[in-house]
Amino acid sequence: MATSKGANTYNRQNWEDAEFPILCQTCLGDNPYIRMTKDRFGKECKICSRPFTVFRWCPGARMRFKKTEVCQTCSKLKNICQTCLLDLEYGLPVQVRDHALNLKDEVPKSDVNKEYYSQNMEREVQNLDATQPYGTLSKAQAPSDLLMKLARTTPYYKRNRPHICSFWVKGECKRGEECPYRHEKPTDPDDPLADQNIKDRYYGINDPVADKLLRRADTMPKLEPPEDMFITTLYVGNLGEKMTEKDLRDYFYQFGEIRSVTMVSRQQCAFIQFTSRSAAELAAEQSFNKLILCGRRLVIKWGRSQAKAAASATKEGVEKKLEPVPGLPGALPPPPEELTNNYFNLTDTTNILLPPPPPLPPPPNVSRPPLPSAGPRYPPPPPPFLRPPGIPPPGPPPALRPIGMFPPPPRIPPPSAPPRPPPGTSVQSQAIKAPPTHPAIHYPSQDPQRMGSAGPADD
Repeated sequence: MATSKGANTYNRQNWEDAEFPILCQTCLGDNPYIRMTKDRFGKECKICSRPFTVFRWCPGARMRFKKTEVCQTCSKLKNICQTCLLDLEYGLPVQVRDHALNLKDEVPKSDVNKEYYSQNMEREVQNLDATQPYGTLSKAQAPSDLLMKLARTTPYYKRNRPHICSFWVKGECKRGEECPYRHEKPTDPDDPLADQNIKDRYYGINDPVADKLLRRADTMPKLEPPEDMFITTLYVGNLGEKMTEKDLRDYFYQFGEIRSVTMVSRQQCAFIQFTSRSAAELAAEQSFNKLILCGRRLVIKWGRSQAKAAASATKEGVEKKLEPVPGLPGALPPPPEELTNNYFNLTDTTNILLPPPPPLPPPPNVSRPPLPSAGPRYPPPPPPFLRPPGIPPPGPPPALRPIGMFPPPPRIPPPSAPPRPPPGTSVQSQAIKAPPTHPAIHYPSQDPQRMGSAGPADD
């Protein structure tokens, strides 16, 4: 019979009274500031049925409230989180961890034996170091390859999402966007992941999540060594910004002598070259898909031969053909047959016999006088081979006047002054006899004589 808070109180001194829960990073959430509620002896542990202190909190925005499900004694025996019941170090179910470490469960399953076993283990826990694992986990050896392959190194906050709204599935939810639950299509009820319980997860029996992870481990790819025995270089990716060359040397030095380590900070990768092929194969086998340094899972691959890489790149560039662009017109149709035997043959230009060009006439013998040594220079005549056929050559060039020997322009005499009147005549009589003058002419266009008029008629 299970011991409850209100019924049996004879063993109340063994009830748990904790100050802070044992949780993983995923259950705590991404918010560094958490407000928790503490309920002292709030519920019974779902494994040992003893009352314990229940903690309740919200991991972050748009997430559901979470609480502790098992007591701290049961959590320490399996080294698991009090809420999700996954391993605190690897983030895996208990069944996967025990299978990888070859551990056997020793926790009894009957009510009386569970309570007695829990009291004895709690007494041992108080005398041991709190930093060391308890129970069967303390007998485990180094982590196996399977455990390193499946280990989760980063928190998985998607697990804290709210549950699916049952009213929305029925089409009756009236909250809309204010509904704290998810409005998504539920999973298939026949899916084995939909049937999970706490006791199977804790004891590591018939856990559907563990079965899925073990099947995934069997289908994981393996790193095959290259055929070229001269390749002794390993590619290491996903280094991050905190990874240094010293960290890589300290880890890979255990497999053999290292010739060089080349860091490519822009691509966050490195190339590690060993002196022997056996050391490179051992490092690839022990590190592929299970190497975790500085909290990051590193990607391990074999290096490529530079000569083969260049040859393959050239071959791919030659063999690669561009795909046609959709929407463009196709190729032009061939010309009709009646145009294949004419002079402008569009299909075959190898069998066309063109007539030979006519021969050029011989250059005419034109005798030219020798040029004076110090006299004017004449421009040379055009070459005879540029003259089209049928046109006679030009005669001798006309006499040209040398530059600088042109006569000066004629000198225009200045205008002469008007004649003076003879002595004895007055200016008034002279003005009367003068011809009538026209008004003042300011522009040449106002001169009637220039425009072709006959001038004023004589009286």
